Amino acid sequence: MKVIARILIVFTLILGLVGFFNPIPAQAALNAVDAKLTTEFGQKIDLNNSHIRQFRDLRGFYPNLATKIIKNAPYNKVEEVLDIPGLSESQKNRLQANLNRFTVTQPSKELNEGDDRINPGVY
Repeated sequence: MKVIARILIVFTLILGLVGFFNPIPAQAALNAVDAKLTTEFGQKIDLNNSHIRQFRDLRGFYPNLATKIIKNAPYNKVEEVLDIPGLSESQKNRLQANLNRFTVTQPSKELNEGDDRINPGVY
């Protein structure tokens, strides 16, 4: 009985040490959204991926102009936002004044699925 207990203890220690020194790959890898945060997406408002609440810091954008921007995505370059149909002159001027605060990256399914850009559920 003591032999079985010793074998079990040794086996448990070996298994524990193997798990301790070999991290699980899922913990070590970045997911798609974390990887996107390392690009301009993390510093500027991404016209193809940011949700509506990220436009709140820009005067006159939230909620109407931000909704128009989101509904007319995707964009290939930032300047395309000026071509949205139905923009008033004041909205175009606001967009022009803030073009340097925007970026355009490839649309990400993780950030766009479910139409959550208008209502991301953050209250």
